Amino acid sequence: MAIKVFRPTSPGRRGMSSATFEEITKDKPEKSLTEPLKKQGGRNNRGKITVRHRGGGAKRKLRVIDFKRDKTGVPGRVAAIEYDPNRSARIALIYYADGEKRYILAPIGLNVDDTVISSPDAEIKPGNALPLNVIPSGTLVHNIEMEKGRGGQMVRSAGTAAQLMVKEDEYALIRMPSGEMRRVRGECMATIGQVGNADHQNIELGKAGRKRLMGWRPTVRGSAMSPRDHPHGGGEGRSPIGMPGPKTPWGKPALGYRTRKQKASDKLIVKRRKGR
Repeated sequence: MAIKVFRPTSPGRRGMSSATFEEITKDKPEKSLTEPLKKQGGRNNRGKITVRHRGGGAKRKLRVIDFKRDKTGVPGRVAAIEYDPNRSARIALIYYADGEKRYILAPIGLNVDDTVISSPDAEIKPGNALPLNVIPSGTLVHNIEMEKGRGGQMVRSAGTAAQLMVKEDEYALIRMPSGEMRRVRGECMATIGQVGNADHQNIELGKAGRKRLMGWRPTVRGSAMSPRDHPHGGGEGRSPIGMPGPKTPWGKPALGYRTRKQKASDKLIVKRRKGR
């Protein structure tokens, strides 16, 4: 993948860049693998806004991705590499030998007409899915399961990869992209390789309109609000925060305040991410 930089023909074009999409081989998605995607605008099932600054955006269709890779022992041919508006990674359309079609995340090095398979005996090459306990140490993997049969939940965004460090008894020790070291049961599935579209993090949107097309609405500064709307609001002219430390709109500390909830899987973390 390459980055296309635009000429500064307008203020919005100045500094803007985008992907060249040269790896895309098919324009339209596979109709049988798409579903309607209804926008929620950050609202829950009671109509209350629980996530702010969401709404609008371009109309999309959901691509049904095979994160479980549970089609064991059946080889599949890569028919196309496609764009997915719902994620940063590219997706690969797989035609299996039994006639079924599925989408998977497209890793770096996976090309059209390559063969992929999900099996404990599969070759160690990009796109193949195997249990962690049969993957050699030092291998880069993605789309990692946290529980057997649940489907890949970790390391799915563009350019990311985890490294299998060592296998201990029934667990495998994995170094995550964040630097966190985590134990995962060896029976869990993972896909070989690094997720494609690695230059995604280098793209500059260049103008607010592109962010709006992605479904993000503007964020208003707390200092521009009234005291009833935000702890930072009010005062004549520009005012400092006026309290010990910045606050959220609901009065909770905004810097250094831990919000992570205790999870059952926390006991499997051997080392926290970088700087923690």
